[in-house]
Formats: sequence, C-alpha cells, structure tokens
Amino acid sequence: MKMKLGDPTLDQLRIFLAVVEEGSFGGAARRMDRAVSAISYGVAQLEAQLAVTVFEREGSRKPTLTDAGEGLLAEARSVTDRLDALLAKAQSLHAGLESSIGLVIDVMVPGEVTARVLRDFRNTFPTIALRLRVEGLGAVAACLIEEDAQLAIGGPAIDDAPDLERQAIGNIELIPVAAPDHPLAKPKIKPGSSREHLQLVLSDRSTRTQGREFSVLSPLTWRLGDLGAKHSLLKEGLGWGNMPRHMVADDLADGRLVELDLPEKPGDTYTLSALWRRNTRLGPATHWLIDAFFDELSA
Repeated sequence: MKMKLGDPTLDQLRIFLAVVEEGSFGGAARRMDRAVSAISYGVAQLEAQLAVTVFEREGSRKPTLTDAGEGLLAEARSVTDRLDALLAKAQSLHAGLESSIGLVIDVMVPGEVTARVLRDFRNTFPTIALRLRVEGLGAVAACLIEEDAQLAIGGPAIDDAPDLERQAIGNIELIPVAAPDHPLAKPKIKPGSSREHLQLVLSDRSTRTQGREFSVLSPLTWRLGDLGAKHSLLKEGLGWGNMPRHMVADDLADGRLVELDLPEKPGDTYTLSALWRRNTRLGPATHWLIDAFFDELSA
C-alpha cells in the first residue's frame, strides 16, 4: 500500500534549513526570532508530513542530519530559493521595475564595454530577465522594431528610422587596415588605387539598408555578416577594409595589420546611440542601461 504524504509548508522548510545552517535549534530560534519550542514543533511537523526523520536528536546536543535529511536538503533549498526569486520578482514589479528587457547591441560596441555593463546590470537588477542580441547595421533596428526588443545600442545606419527615439552615447573610430604585405600598405598610394583591390565589407543581415553603401570604395567586395570573420580575413591578407580601432589595436601594435594612408581617407566616426520605440515607456532598469553605456562609451 502506497503511503500518502502530507504537504509541508514553506515555513517548515525554512525552519529545517535554519537549523541546518545555524547548527542548533537555539541558533535557528534566534535567527528566526522565535521560541525554541516553535522551532522543534516546526521540525516535528515537517517530519510528520514527509514521514521521515530529518535530524538525529539522541546522544548529541547538536542536531545531526539523517540520511533522509541529507537527501531532502538540496530539494528544500531549491524550493525556498525559487520562492524567494518569485517574491523578489513580485517586489520589483511593485517598485515599477521591468520584468524583462530585450537588448540589441551593435557589433561595433567593444566587447569589454558590453561585458562590464551587463555584469553590473546583473548585480544591480538580479530579478530582471535580459534577452541579448548582437547585430550589425540595420539588423539592430530590425530586432528593435520587428522582434519587440526594448532597447538598442546602434550606429548611424538606422538614423532615419522615424518610429525610433535616440540618444547619442559615444563614438567608435573606424580606420582602413590591411595586412602589412598588402599592395595598399605601401607609402604614397595613388588616388583610385583602393578601387583596384578587394574590399571586405560588413553586410546587413536585414533589408533596412538595402541599396545603401557605407564607406565602400571598391567594386570588388566580399560582404560578410560577421565582424570577427572580416577581422580574420584582413589578417590573412585577403583584402582591405574599415575596422573599429579598438578591435585591431593589438594587431597594429604587433604588425599583423597596418593602418592604410589612402588618399580617399575612408575611415569614419561611427556614432553610437541608444534607441527605443517612440511608443515605448522606458522603465528604470532600461534607463540604467542607457546611462551605463553612455558612461562607458563617452569617457
């Protein structure tokens, strides 16, 4: 015949964990501001509901977990942790915090900047679920408008989106680079020479910038949707192209890439903005993200 177990209460589980963590019934009573008899009663009720003994009480002043108590300990912690997370989430909602945020970040944003901001965000807003995407050019706006993200950190490719609000938060310097043995790496390059060589170009995964070109000089192009792939091909000498200075700084210092001195000066300043839909009311955590990226990128 199958034994029918009762339903332990959350309070009984908290009492059980307090005894384990404090090492005594008296310590648990002080921590929970209750009488020792109330702690003993709570443990006894838990044992009755589960039909097991969780503490050995004989022969020692310190309660020792039984095998059954050891087996239940992790589950008891899991239950109370999940409820604590639920209560924290509810409290944050009452305080006006967002329950979740969809964030889209331009590939041009330095990775270490993104990492620092998101680390601090997790520490400051542990109850908010953050959905992160990293995209380039018009795909940033596509995620924001079409996929219901709440905030984007994007570049000038989406300056003309009428349904977005924007706040400039910093600039990224783009410079033309190539491998040191590339023909364009020689001094005194003649005007028009860049058109004779393969240019590696970051392409847009979306259709929002279809028909538009950004600092493209050569009719010979390879279009890449990934900035990391472009970086690798440049180092292999397979073409020339613009890259964020911060991303190639080590390569320039070590001679793996060189900055090109082209007559057309195809380098650029890539302005980054925080973007959001005009019909969206931003919450405090989203405002925090805007301020944090501004502090990092405008320094």
